[in-house]
Amino acid sequence: MSTEQPVGHLGINGEDVPDAHYVRTGEHSFRTTVYTQGAWSPLEQHMAASSGLLVHEIERNHPREDVIPVRFSFDILGFIAGGEIEVHTRVLRPGRTIELLEATMSSGGRDCIRLSLWRLKTSDTQDVAGGEIEPLKPLDQCEELNMYEQWGGGYIGSLQARVARMPRPGSGAGWLRISNAVVAGEESSPTARFVSAVDAANGLAPRVEIGPWAFPNVDLSIHMFRAPVSEWVGLDTSVEFGGDGVGLTHSQLYDEQGPVGRVAQALTLRRAD
Repeated sequence: MSTEQPVGHLGINGEDVPDAHYVRTGEHSFRTTVYTQGAWSPLEQHMAASSGLLVHEIERNHPREDVIPVRFSFDILGFIAGGEIEVHTRVLRPGRTIELLEATMSSGGRDCIRLSLWRLKTSDTQDVAGGEIEPLKPLDQCEELNMYEQWGGGYIGSLQARVARMPRPGSGAGWLRISNAVVAGEESSPTARFVSAVDAANGLAPRVEIGPWAFPNVDLSIHMFRAPVSEWVGLDTSVEFGGDGVGLTHSQLYDEQGPVGRVAQALTLRRAD
């Protein structure tokens, strides 16, 4: 891969841009669009958009219909630059009933995100299905929410959102959905589109004022006990800050049929420069 500086988001200078987060430029290469633009810097990608692409590429390169993804562990290794990127995938632990896969995004010759994904073989357990997660207010009973009033960036500007519980500092609930395709001209699974909105949980109920404080996450950990069947992501989110510069955003996770799992994000908390 070239070590030249990324060329920036497609559309940032007024060019025509497809209704998609990414444009494929090769077997493993992509150009980001302005719809991936992050909230902390106009030059970066939003982690939510990036995470959806990594899932899309694992499903594209390693398709299996008899497994369910149960844990997505994303590590943010550095600045997620917009522009020209590559994504490579591999099977770390093959297996008939249990497998572990990996996807890595790089920019300018440097890895910026790594995903490890566990998938488990399906079986019929309907007679014992259930759990203790409280339901979320249904989507059709929720009012529209404009997250762009608090957050900048092309990703948030294109996100659809509804409020399920009026937020207070550090607590809120809502529904989110991406408006655009993951990759231009390519079908994505409900899971890839679903994951493409999950990382926005960290911005759903800020604990402190945005501007004087920065609290980006360094990871994204999603556990699911079933595959999502809708593109709308329900989140019941809480945020905790410690006294030494770190925090935690954690959420119950839903689709339109009910609970799906849980999400956690480790935060680096600091006063803005």
